[in-house]
Amino acid sequence: MRLLCTNDDGILAHGLGCLVAAAEPLGEVTVVAPDREQSATSHSLTLHHPLRPILRGERRWQVDGTPTDCVMLAVEGLMEERPDFVLSGINHGQNMGEDVLYSGTVAAAMEGISIGIPSVAISFAGGDLRADVSMLDYQIEPLTRLLKHLLNLRAFPPQTLLNVNLPPVHGDDIKGVKLTRLGRRVYSNSIKPMLDPWGRPIYWIGGGSIEWSGHADSDFRAVEEGFISVTPLHLDVTHHAMLDSPESWWQEL
Repeated sequence: MRLLCTNDDGILAHGLGCLVAAAEPLGEVTVVAPDREQSATSHSLTLHHPLRPILRGERRWQVDGTPTDCVMLAVEGLMEERPDFVLSGINHGQNMGEDVLYSGTVAAAMEGISIGIPSVAISFAGGDLRADVSMLDYQIEPLTRLLKHLLNLRAFPPQTLLNVNLPPVHGDDIKGVKLTRLGRRVYSNSIKPMLDPWGRPIYWIGGGSIEWSGHADSDFRAVEEGFISVTPLHLDVTHHAMLDSPESWWQEL
């Protein structure tokens, strides 16, 4: 089994190393990852300058582009054979609720399924602090078991990626796995006004407070309870119920 691993935290990220360690018992691993932090790049492509892949070891490539670039370049330019699966992560931080719309980690998995390769995005619902990231070492064994199950599904859902969020606990304390739906999260006070060294106003996006809401089977509730959350995400974002009842909103012009 051929596995392509990528991420959005950069090729030197600890989470990527843990993903590779979890994936290696399952097949031949190729790494194609950004040369730097690419968080919140979503599904962006690099169109205005060429990409420069650099070989950093056997089947280990560093790319000066986005996570989406990495998947496209790996499949169409760097790998001799198409991978059987794309694995993206382990992200240093959660990707739940509306986070999936911004996430480079999830976008890499989306690129995988958009070109016909089953894909899994994996995130760690802790922080980016050294103490939190070091906890990822204890997630390797349970992640290997989970991936072995997911990658051997007889019918991997078509046009669907699996979005995995690991709880911020020791691997032995993980209570199990739950199949979940996306919750809802709202950021407040995430724009920080500041002054640059010359006294000019600037604004920093990030931080603030988060409020979660959702059903009992939401992703964030599973993680809060110490479970691994697995959420199927479909590429088709059409609101089908609205199409099925056009008389309620559509009038001929």
